[in-house]
Amino acid sequence: MQLIDTHVHLNFPDFQPDLDAIAQSWRDVGVVQLVHSCVTPPEFQQIQALAQRFAELYFAVGLHPLDVDQWTDATAAEILALAKSDPKVVAIGETGLDFFKAENQAQQQESFAAQLQVAQQLDLPVIVHCRDAAATAAEMLRSHSAARGVMHCWSGTPEETQWFLDLGFYISFSGIVTFKNATQVQESAQLVPLDRLLIETDCPFLSPVPKRKERRNQPANVIHVAQQLAQLRGLSLEAIATQTTANARRLFGLPVIG
Repeated sequence: MQLIDTHVHLNFPDFQPDLDAIAQSWRDVGVVQLVHSCVTPPEFQQIQALAQRFAELYFAVGLHPLDVDQWTDATAAEILALAKSDPKVVAIGETGLDFFKAENQAQQQESFAAQLQVAQQLDLPVIVHCRDAAATAAEMLRSHSAARGVMHCWSGTPEETQWFLDLGFYISFSGIVTFKNATQVQESAQLVPLDRLLIETDCPFLSPVPKRKERRNQPANVIHVAQQLAQLRGLSLEAIATQTTANARRLFGLPVIG
């Protein structure tokens, strides 16, 4: 059985003491590829070094909506140049909109639109962060009709989920889908067509049940997300693993292994 964790942050300090052991843990449960997201372009070299260290690790480059105070007139060109500089870059992001307590919505939209244009120019998918901003995000993606990608760590309503499915986007579920009170997310997870479904940990955040007591999430825990999706959809773990792995390879252009 093969699994792909489509959203990790292994460069965070949480993983520095024992990253080799963490890697062995993900291999032990069948995680064969990972996609490392990028919060700010200055992280690029650090993430690139991790991708060189771990052959199964691919990555993205972008600017997170909560960091748009770092956006300048040169940022889009910087992201473009960095993305072109390494063949292991498989996406732009994470980008998107986060309107939770936000007072910089216009700046976020400017950054998001520019990164969508970079992704289209390079024919790469976008990794979209969307919090309390589904209507605006959907509107922006409609205006960039050639954009493709994934709504990561999805927690939207079934109605919102359908908006992004109609736009051709993949939907990725994290440990949130395992939480007892996450009924809305679980309903959305049952709605997504199998060929548009992805799994992720968003580690080191959002440890899934039954690992909730572990403050640091890790890629090996993506198996618990897959197990929850299998239960919700009345399928075997192997079926979910096979389908989400094929979906991730299709979206990100990852090579088939074994």
